[in-house]
Amino acid sequence: MTPLHNDPQHFADEALAGFVAAHPDQVAAVHGGVVRSTVSRPGQPALVIGGGSGHYPAFAGWVGPGLAHGAACGNIFASPSASQICSVARAAHNGGGVLFAFGNYAGDVLHFGQAAEQLRAEGIDVRILTVTDDIASAEEAERRRGIAGDLPVIKILGAAAEAGLGLDEVERFGRRANAATRTLGVAFSGCTLPGAEEPLFTVEPGRMALGLGIHGEPGIAESELPTADAVADLLVDGLLSERPPEHREGERRVAVLLNGLGATKYEELYVVHRRVDARLREEGLVPSHPVVGEQVTSLGMAGLSLTLTFLDDELAGLWAAPALAPAFQRGTLSPPPSRTDDLPAPRTAPVEPGTPASRHAAHHLARALRTAAETVAEQEKRLGDIDAVAGDGDHGIGMRRGTEAAARAAEAALEAGAGAKSLLARAGEAWSERAGGTSGALWGAALSAAGRTLGDAEPVTPETAVRAVRAGLDAVLRLGGARPGDKTLVDAAVPFTERLEERLGGRGGGEGPSRHPGPGSGTPESARPDRGPDIPPHTSDTSAAVRTDRGPGTPDHIPGSVGADRGPGAPEDISVAARVDGDVGGPMDGVAEWVSAAEVATRAAEATADITARLGRARTHGDRSLGTPDAGAVSFALIVTAVAKAMSEPEAASGPPAVTGPEALAVPETVPGARAGHGREARSGTATALVEGEENP
Repeated sequence: MTPLHNDPQHFADEALAGFVAAHPDQVAAVHGGVVRSTVSRPGQPALVIGGGSGHYPAFAGWVGPGLAHGAACGNIFASPSASQICSVARAAHNGGGVLFAFGNYAGDVLHFGQAAEQLRAEGIDVRILTVTDDIASAEEAERRRGIAGDLPVIKILGAAAEAGLGLDEVERFGRRANAATRTLGVAFSGCTLPGAEEPLFTVEPGRMALGLGIHGEPGIAESELPTADAVADLLVDGLLSERPPEHREGERRVAVLLNGLGATKYEELYVVHRRVDARLREEGLVPSHPVVGEQVTSLGMAGLSLTLTFLDDELAGLWAAPALAPAFQRGTLSPPPSRTDDLPAPRTAPVEPGTPASRHAAHHLARALRTAAETVAEQEKRLGDIDAVAGDGDHGIGMRRGTEAAARAAEAALEAGAGAKSLLARAGEAWSERAGGTSGALWGAALSAAGRTLGDAEPVTPETAVRAVRAGLDAVLRLGGARPGDKTLVDAAVPFTERLEERLGGRGGGEGPSRHPGPGSGTPESARPDRGPDIPPHTSDTSAAVRTDRGPGTPDHIPGSVGADRGPGAPEDISVAARVDGDVGGPMDGVAEWVSAAEVATRAAEATADITARLGRARTHGDRSLGTPDAGAVSFALIVTAVAKAMSEPEAASGPPAVTGPEALAVPETVPGARAGHGREARSGTATALVEGEENP
């Protein structure tokens, strides 16, 4: 459990503030994380690491000479945002370029990638290295996630930089270290997020989960809890089965990390290490500078992991080199003098005032974002429950943080006179920064792209509104790499957008891929995070990706999913559901079209229950996700449905006077063709289920 907290939403920020207060001679706080409070050699490549909070000592505890120059720290189990990473990198930069090192998770890949692009545009040479040590997470090395292997890889990178090597050589040693590093872990109980009443997953007493993730992802298999020696044998055998061929020819040294995950303490770890050391020596290997203790934790999870890095002469020297950080010390290093320069402050551009027409649209956009925030807050637990089935259970928390931050930023921008573009840009930045993770990056990019389409000068018409929605979707497709059938928010967003285009037109104003983008459009297949070679290319008909064989006894309607029961004749195929006419009939303009599109998104989100997850953290447990809809698709449908409801309320219709035509996310005086019952007093069907549905038990 995590019983000591104040407001759970501020837990990560308060923990980081306490850490900095405890180590002022070693670290200093900057926007988004920490950097060394001591001087680094001019021209030295800066190693910037990072990831979500909840893993201490990773990542802030590894900042210091011989290790990292800075650490970007996201919220609990959520990647830091691109703006936070840029802030840390600018403060850590010594003139010799920057190397980003982080675990291979979709959110981190997105945010660090965005930060690298921004810093390169500023003239800074940036390299990226993703750690891929977890052998239980995938067969292909490049698809594996990064867990405790972060430490030896980052230690070798930091030592290379400290030794005076240039950026090219530091990167080369880091890639060699990552290729030589393997980790396998076990868990005995799950972890509990601050403020949560239940753990993200449970392990029955007397049993053990193999192949855990450090974000609360459950293991890939369970067994009876064996003895400590048997656990050691299991881990050693698993790692030695992946010993690199080149290491079998004469080389004997291995770096060893036996890592506790939060609730498994030192005496237990030493009992296991006794057997690990003996087994390695029996195999003819020589443990080099073993580390036993907590280095990459998962809040209060009970469990441990074993990491081996198969060394050569050069890697062995870098692994053994001195280091001095709050949570890791080796050898002797004299503390450098303290920094005396001013650390850079966050960069915030002034709000560009919009025209009266654009400010009118901005008013309605701000109201829509506030509605989204209120809806997500009501459904936070439910979204977390859905996400916990095969993921890490933090989707509800992240969406609440993101939507609330976006709504506040939009309201502040509105007060400053922002038009539609500027308001959405501020809201997108705030959403991305506060939510972190994949969803934060995608929603932030979508809002910013939509704003660029609307601009700060012209009035918003239904056609330009649709083009803005398409631009937002194109940004999501390009940045995240998902396609319909991957079990992501795209499965709801694509049919939603296509319904709007079908009813209102406006096609052609987007920034990225074309309709039904596939390989070769938008993000290249090779650049798509967590997408393996076994995943078939996208086609316009997603039926092949939809599983309809749920098996006997599986209900048509999944508890905790969106929408009411499908009932007889409801389409199973998402592509079919996306083409079924909504319940709103007759000539449509503005609000009624949005209501219809929201209903399509709702059905498509529910239909993701029939899909095996193929991207993101849930990919490792894809089969477990069958029968449960995707949390990202559900939250998308929740938001667009709530916005549709708000648009149809009389309060919205009495907003600022119309400029020209229906506004984007605004409300006309009447809703021609809309079915009775879509207002606050009488909702029916999927709208009711979305806004007032029961939480997932």
